[in-house]
Amino acid sequence: MSKEMNDASHWREFEKNPLSHSMAHYLMAIDSLRSEHGYARATDVAETLEVSRGAASMALAQLKKRGWVGEDHNRFLLLTDEGKRIADLVEHNFVILSKFFEVVLGVEKDTAMGDACKMEHLVSMETGQRLLWLMKYLLSDNKPAVKVRECMAEYNGSCRSHAEAECPICGTTGECLAKAGTSET
Repeated sequence: MSKEMNDASHWREFEKNPLSHSMAHYLMAIDSLRSEHGYARATDVAETLEVSRGAASMALAQLKKRGWVGEDHNRFLLLTDEGKRIADLVEHNFVILSKFFEVVLGVEKDTAMGDACKMEHLVSMETGQRLLWLMKYLLSDNKPAVKVRECMAEYNGSCRSHAEAECPICGTTGECLAKAGTSET
């Protein structure tokens, strides 16, 4: 049986993403500062992100060049409509992912938040919305959803099926994915 592979058409898309992790956090910092204080300056963004003013200035110049950040009449930073849309998407993805990891999968909160932070800027709006819909269902009182939560509470780090060929995921790879990356083989 052949192994499934994440071919070049997928992994190269990562490099084409116009929004880097760093850029996302600059946009969210501006949004947060404007919400909290009514304004955002480059020095405030640098302080919030714990970077030098020079680094913040260079990053903000790139965001302005992309049309995601502008300045108001007082030269305070503001998000353009597109910058605001992107910041909101990333913020929503963070909440959705961190809650999914913590509440549905049962991952420790710090790990859930760290993983969500790594992924928040990469998840499409469609995937984020579908994950949100799935979470709403899984956290409902619907009997199948309750059963899924009960099964997740029994998680022990291994396949529920002892025969890898019977597993709908592992059976396609030819190996037990629950054992992959562990010392147990």
